[in-house]
Amino acid sequence: MRILIIAAASVLALGASACTQAEQEKAETHAEAAGDKAAEVAAQTGEVVESGAMKAAQAVEEGAGKVADKLEDNQAQAAAEGRPGAVDPATDTRVPAKN
Repeated sequence: MRILIIAAASVLALGASACTQAEQEKAETHAEAAGDKAAEVAAQTGEVVESGAMKAAQAVEEGAGKVADKLEDNQAQAAAEGRPGAVDPATDTRVPAKN
């Protein structure tokens, strides 16, 4: 993308120093094309970044789901064994502390 910006700036500089109207118009056309290309590359870069963020979020979500399942299993087992403080996930009932 940096190359496209440099190219666009170069074309604009050439256009400014062009001697004839035809040369100036040609330089403007090249500058517009370079600008369009730079915008296209920027849009594609944005899509690549967004898709990467989506994949990362999906991985976090999947990992969090696995952790939640494991914790729920641990709590169900602890509640079934009557361990104080455990919560039975099926009933959302806490095993009372032994006094």
